[in-house]
Amino acid sequence: MKRFYKETGVEPAEGGWRVLLDGRPMRTPAKSELLVPTRALAEAVAREWNEVPEKADINVAHLPLTRLAATGLDRVTTQRSRVIEDTAKYAGSDLLCYRATDPASLVKRQHDTWQALLDWAAERYGAPLVVVSGTNFVTQPADSVAALQAAVAAHSDMALSALYNLTHIAGSLVIALAVAEGRLSAEQAFDTAQLDELYQIERWGEDPIATERHNGIKNDIGAAARFLALLENDRLAG
Repeated sequence: MKRFYKETGVEPAEGGWRVLLDGRPMRTPAKSELLVPTRALAEAVAREWNEVPEKADINVAHLPLTRLAATGLDRVTTQRSRVIEDTAKYAGSDLLCYRATDPASLVKRQHDTWQALLDWAAERYGAPLVVVSGTNFVTQPADSVAALQAAVAAHSDMALSALYNLTHIAGSLVIALAVAEGRLSAEQAFDTAQLDELYQIERWGEDPIATERHNGIKNDIGAAARFLALLENDRLAG
């Protein structure tokens, strides 16, 4: 589908802000109005659409904020419990809990980078997690898993859309929550989640396929982090 509109805009509405195309409310794939909680996010979505060149094809891959907002409206609102469960399950197998046994330089780098985040999560949410060397599965404390699930559930439907994406991309709920809380920037989150691969690249170099994949991961993490920031800490009351 090619660009069919001339102007984009936003306007206040009950429950948030509408995004407009030629003065008409934008619709999600499920035909809901694209209504977001903050003006900042609405304006950012409108800019995505305004930046589509005239007569160019509309590529949803270039509209990450729009996709996250639409997912929050169309999918999370109808499957909230499932999204919470699918996000929180990463607490039981968080990337940060599985450490290398060698070489020593990688072991140290993982500890120096990852342990600080686990310590933060333990203090912030009352959710200490067990660390293991190697890939053998370790069962995490039930109270910690429950506490992290409660932290996930504290987010609004719109925020859950981005939080799930971040968790899935990073392989770590702790990293995703740290981004949502402003504890990590998008760049720091990428470096933390990709620590092992970046370490290998330092030693052996990077190939074009890996570079392309890393750019995709970096862009996805950046979009989710920006989306959460534009929500201005939109959380559920209580």
